[in-house]
Amino acid sequence: MIQGSMDTEQVHVHKNSIAVGVICPEAFFGTVSDVLKSFPSFSPEILSYRDENEAPVLAEKLAERAEVLFFTGPIPYSRAKEQMTFPIPAHYVPMNGTGLYRSLLDVQIKYGGGIAVSIDTVTQQTAERCAKEFGERLPTLVCMAESVRMGREEIVEFHSRMNRSGQTSVAITAIRSVSEQLTRLGVPNEWMVPTEQDIIVSLERALLATETRRSKESQMVIGLINIDNFSRTAERQESEHDVQRLKLDIHRVLLGYAESLDGHFTHMGGDEYLFVTTRGIFERETGGYKRIPLNWELDKTLGLSLSIGIGFGYSANQAGTHARMALRQAKEAGGNVGFIVREDRGVIGPLEMTETWKLDLSFLSPELLKKAELAGMHYKYLSKMVVDVSRRGKTEYKTQELAQLLGVTTRTVHRLLVVWQDEGLVHVVGEERTAGKGRPKQIFNMSFLSDMVRKSIR
Repeated sequence: MIQGSMDTEQVHVHKNSIAVGVICPEAFFGTVSDVLKSFPSFSPEILSYRDENEAPVLAEKLAERAEVLFFTGPIPYSRAKEQMTFPIPAHYVPMNGTGLYRSLLDVQIKYGGGIAVSIDTVTQQTAERCAKEFGERLPTLVCMAESVRMGREEIVEFHSRMNRSGQTSVAITAIRSVSEQLTRLGVPNEWMVPTEQDIIVSLERALLATETRRSKESQMVIGLINIDNFSRTAERQESEHDVQRLKLDIHRVLLGYAESLDGHFTHMGGDEYLFVTTRGIFERETGGYKRIPLNWELDKTLGLSLSIGIGFGYSANQAGTHARMALRQAKEAGGNVGFIVREDRGVIGPLEMTETWKLDLSFLSPELLKKAELAGMHYKYLSKMVVDVSRRGKTEYKTQELAQLLGVTTRTVHRLLVVWQDEGLVHVVGEERTAGKGRPKQIFNMSFLSDMVRKSIR
């Protein structure tokens, strides 16, 4: 296996470059490297394999430090997908472009027309459409598109069976190890690889998808909050001081929510408030636009309800307009509810205004909380871990699980774990070995939360 990354002296890396993890056959390393030089927006790291079954291990390594995965064919992509859930976008080069055409042309030049051709990885329709470009002397094509889900021996047997049928045949395979085995068996074959043009087209798609995702992550979100029936509530207060205290309490609760979104917050006057955040943060904190616990908190602490309108947009003006539309819809629905209006004016809602899981500090001693704070385990991380432990009763995690739970990169988790281990908050309790040659994954025990689990069981 070869591991490498592009030479930064030869490639101009854009200041906002996208880290792409590339997985390719060892013999294809140079070609992929050359093509990637024409994509300055990518900061690539390439891992290559001799055997397609190594792809899952390589994908897991790259997923920890890349923003997007790129496979040079459907077979390694399929092998990786069978063994892992991609935590980041993943793309591959389909074998239906000029690479297939080139292989069919090579077969016709070497063996002439009228020959039978067995092809794996592509569909019958795709192969026949491509073969029509050669005119009347069409070869007899037998395809095995489902080979992406089959083992190497089954694919070798498919091609060998065609060769044993008595008709002169040639195998076209997208799998290097299958090509090598067929050669050892004396079966004529061609290794089908994507052309540079195929790779360029697929990289352009990956770049577009990644930049679109980045654009949406940083897209502006404006929220308008209206306190339902505030005037009536204010009239029930005994003095003007009580009214002002009520306003301060409302401001404190809403400001705390805006802080959880890492957003800007302001009072618009009267009973209306505004916050600004980004779509990526809002999506994570609402569980994918499922719930906003703010109503529950305001009702519990102050006996008030509110209406929320959330607007997405590519500009502040657009997001603000959509937020106003969403708030109007919330008020028309009777209040005590929230709606989202997207950038395309599509509506999401009503949003669930339920109780959120809260951090129960009674389980944790003040000394331990202080120690956690000094170790960089601030409230947001701590509350997410406590919520998860409360729900599932487990305190052991792998790095990737923690990254997903905390909403950070695996690189950040590695850095945090080093500090937490040094402070005695976290301990390594085991390893999980994976198929292949990859390094075992360490399992970390959040030992400082063990008391909480024991108390909850009692």
